[in-house]
Amino acid sequence: MSIKKLPSAARPREKLLSSGPQALADVELLALLLRTGVAGQGVLDLAQALLERFGGLAGLLGASAQQLAGVRGLGPAKRAELSAVFEIARRALGQQLAQAPVFDNPAAVKQFAALAIGALGFEVFAVLFLDNQHRLLKHEEMFRGTLTQTSVYPREVVRRALELNSAAVIFAHNHPSGTAEPSRADEFLTQSLKSALQLVDVRVLDHLVVGRGEVVSFAERGLL
Repeated sequence: MSIKKLPSAARPREKLLSSGPQALADVELLALLLRTGVAGQGVLDLAQALLERFGGLAGLLGASAQQLAGVRGLGPAKRAELSAVFEIARRALGQQLAQAPVFDNPAAVKQFAALAIGALGFEVFAVLFLDNQHRLLKHEEMFRGTLTQTSVYPREVVRRALELNSAAVIFAHNHPSGTAEPSRADEFLTQSLKSALQLVDVRVLDHLVVGRGEVVSFAERGLL
């Protein structure tokens, strides 16, 4: 149904203004951002199709420019707006993590990792460097690989941690295949990095494995 055919009180913009954004469903929030549909497909239908294609809002916001370019109905203007929203969300989460200890909001750490690397079509190993109060100092993609493996060098991680005067780190890497289940290789790498960083008194707080719509925490699994 076209938004224009909905009762005034049921239209996304009017609902937002009267009841706040929390009153809107995901599809309604996305429709507000898209504003218009395409021939034969209203904006609500377009929004629903996008959510289904990318596995919800998190998957959509983490989609690459190339992935968005392949969607009928997403011209350059709409793709630019979605990319801007993604970057705003990532920066906002980064600012939260820089202002308070990461333990205060572990969900935000997962969201940040998912937005930063979740939609990439190649494997990336990233590190969140933290200060002595476990606030975010810097997030860096340190190594890039193919669809199946990444070469990670512990001495480079140690060197960068010392340069930033980091007291602790959180690792994050993505699985382009979609599943977030840690592999044996992931566990071995984590222990190797942990041993190397212990020599310079840098704690490893977690290792996050990012899949499509899911983030697995080594700490929560008891794997650290």
